[in-house]
Amino acid sequence: MTADGAGGGGASGAIGAVGAPAAVSVRGLTRRFGKPGKTGLAGERTAVAGLDFEVRPGELFGLVGPDGAGKTTTLRMLAGVLRPSAGDATIDGISVVADPEAVKPRLAYMAQRFGLYTDLTVDENLEFYADLFRVPQAERALRRERLFAFSNLGPFRDRLAGALSGGMKQKLGLSCALIHEPRVLLLDEPTFGVDPVSRRDLWRIVHEMVGRGVTAIVSTAYLDEAERFDRLALLHEGRLLALDAPRALAAAFRGGLLEIRMPRARAARAVVEGLPGVVRAQLFGDALHVTVASPAESREAQTALAAGLAAAGHPVTAIAPIAPALEDVFLARIAEAEELAA
Repeated sequence: MTADGAGGGGASGAIGAVGAPAAVSVRGLTRRFGKPGKTGLAGERTAVAGLDFEVRPGELFGLVGPDGAGKTTTLRMLAGVLRPSAGDATIDGISVVADPEAVKPRLAYMAQRFGLYTDLTVDENLEFYADLFRVPQAERALRRERLFAFSNLGPFRDRLAGALSGGMKQKLGLSCALIHEPRVLLLDEPTFGVDPVSRRDLWRIVHEMVGRGVTAIVSTAYLDEAERFDRLALLHEGRLLALDAPRALAAAFRGGLLEIRMPRARAARAVVEGLPGVVRAQLFGDALHVTVASPAESREAQTALAAGLAAAGHPVTAIAPIAPALEDVFLARIAEAEELAA
């Protein structure tokens, strides 16, 4: 499935030239799960449905969507640890279907629960992964010190991995993934469940690596992190809803957007959705984000909405036009996809 939009961003400042060979190319990538039966898979579920996209060298690329969107399954297929049901992907021109073992030395894959050895120290874990990836002995000390400089793990090099905090474990996991200096970095929700300081540190490490020319594909369910990506793919139920730079996605938002604040916003949503000129209404905390047909109509819509809500017993505290955030874009794309499927 091809998504609209192919514009680039500039968050990393190290993206390869448009037209250069893709670092990662995905064509029709599909994964179905189910138990083998006489006529196929019994209870079949499609986790990833025909994804098409390319990632340029040195690009910070995001797979963004909620749980169940297909992010982890996509990364596992790219890493060569899960075979696609259909389609293919290439890493530096090498097929993950035809030759998954040849792909693995070129990339690093960090799962949500990275395989650290809790009874080994920080140093010992790094040494183990250096052995695993056959890093030359002469290069190990320099690489380890560079990773300590990125991660601030140097003072804890003799501490057991099992005694580290959650954020420090994630930084150690990322350091282990980077010890062999991969060309492509696949990170599955690396900031999930970590504290704000560790989240900042993890992103700093990723940006450092992208600045050195590494191509990074990072999945996240946090839409507030999506602004960091040069480009991102919005995924929902295994399908590609949109693909573009964050600013381009926001600029392509269809219609005008109003924020309405009032008591009992949740109860008022159904009222708003029934008023003339309203395309959709979404609950955002204690406010409603209301899409109207066009920005030009938003001033007239404000008056009509305030009057309609007051008549229904929902007096408005504040109402004003706002710029769409990525969460607004994502919810709008889901609604549009569901309308087309209906």
